[in-house]
Amino acid sequence: VCFFFLDPHTQVLLFFLFLIIYLLTVLGNLLIVVLIHIDSRLHTPMYFFLRNLSFADLCFSTTTVPQVLVHFLVKRKTISFAGCSTQIAVLLLVGCTECALLAVMSYDRYVAVCKPLRYTTIMTHWVCAQLAIGSWASGAFVSLVDTTFTLCLPYRGNDTINHFFCEPPALLKLASADTYRTEMAIFAMGVAILLAPVSLILVSYWNIISTVIQMQSGEGRLKAFSTCGSHLTVVVLFYGSAIFAYMRPNSKIMNERDKVISVFYSAVTPMLNPIIYSLRNKDVKGALRRCF
Repeated sequence: VCFFFLDPHTQVLLFFLFLIIYLLTVLGNLLIVVLIHIDSRLHTPMYFFLRNLSFADLCFSTTTVPQVLVHFLVKRKTISFAGCSTQIAVLLLVGCTECALLAVMSYDRYVAVCKPLRYTTIMTHWVCAQLAIGSWASGAFVSLVDTTFTLCLPYRGNDTINHFFCEPPALLKLASADTYRTEMAIFAMGVAILLAPVSLILVSYWNIISTVIQMQSGEGRLKAFSTCGSHLTVVVLFYGSAIFAYMRPNSKIMNERDKVISVFYSAVTPMLNPIIYSLRNKDVKGALRRCF
């Protein structure tokens, strides 16, 4: 499979931009994973899910960005069909897992704010492990379905992808057969892994906001809004771009704006997550000081 790219000067500029984004992503998410692992004060349900999220972000970015960096430096920008297939499968696995994890994290915040006295009895270690395993399993299932439907199509003739990396909407344009069934399968999986978690997140935050408004303590309200505000920011950034890319019935129609959005949720959002969610957090800052 060949990739279509821009003029050489633009590619050099994009190489350094993507390199900086990738280094920040790796350093930020790796730091979060290590800190949560070594600091016993961070061994709580919220940080357990956050460690899973950071690991998913690491995999998400590593699946696409290094290949993009190589393509910025070489004239012949190609990837084998096996490599393209692997990229699609892993990208969907970690991306869909992240969707489920964000929903699980909203439930965790709901229990912490709305049922604080029962938090430790509800969010036990076993429950957290089950929720994390369920998130990865749902990501694996959606990845299996979307990848199977996409790769079962015949690809003969045109082999140039007008995109930065392999993902189903870009690959469907190359198929030499009717793609309606595949598009509907991708759309159905999008409803399951995007709209269902979003619904859970909205319900959780509706209850959280209702509870916070009734709090007597201004400090308690501020703390609850601060914690939940970070999570909501991540949710809006990730889900907004992913829904735009995958929740359209005619998903194989991909233009320049769609490529930018794809790069945003595959490269930029994994870089922003540690900054938004963790490195501004008082507990994580304290763990960082104790570590160094």
